[in-house]
Amino acid sequence: MRGQFYVIGVGPGDPELLTLKAVRLLEKCPVWFVPKAHQNGESTALSILAGTVATHGKEIMKLHFPMKKIKMGEEPDAEVQAAWQTASRAILHKLDQGWDVAFPTLGDPAIYSTGFYVCDTLLKAAPQLSISIVPGVSSIGASAAAAGQPLCLGDNRLVVIPATFENGRLRETLQSFDTVVLMKVHRVMDKVVTLLTELDLLDKAVLVERSSQRDQRVRRDLTVAAREELHYFSTVIVRKT
Repeated sequence: MRGQFYVIGVGPGDPELLTLKAVRLLEKCPVWFVPKAHQNGESTALSILAGTVATHGKEIMKLHFPMKKIKMGEEPDAEVQAAWQTASRAILHKLDQGWDVAFPTLGDPAIYSTGFYVCDTLLKAAPQLSISIVPGVSSIGASAAAAGQPLCLGDNRLVVIPATFENGRLRETLQSFDTVVLMKVHRVMDKVVTLLTELDLLDKAVLVERSSQRDQRVRRDLTVAAREELHYFSTVIVRKT
């Protein structure tokens, strides 16, 4: 009998934010496939689990997924597609042997997660495959908590977008919504600060680096932050009210 595949959100960094369900299923699954961003790097998802979920007796395999932009409606980069295919074949091999397999992923799988690309690739190869998605605490919620503010209240409208939006869409979004969460700001922080200044929203913005992790930083002076090298896990929340 083919095994069960689980995509499990492990939260933004603090091991105490792992859900009870995530821990139970990770303990249950004998095989883990853990993603990593760099070929010679380590898996951040695995580092979150270390010391919280016992790894003794687990078969843990690391999968490299290149950090390249993916635009909906456009063909993904060939290297990215190759990584999905490699992951799919390796996972399917273990599932066909009858093993339950866990794929721990940062934050919540529903938000900019490699997990769903892997699921889509798997289902193309094995349409009857049984897959379970386990939600996790998102970096968005963790960042708002770190900043001590809500994301939205009452009839507020909330939008979450990559800060790398092009063709004027970022300006339009900032003007149209009550709260805007900007992901992936680490390489475009100078442009974000310039735009927020033009829209008179700079004092409404807060930057959170490495939310929930030991070296978390909450920054309210974004002009200073824009002159520094920011970590990949950096989020800006712009809340107008």
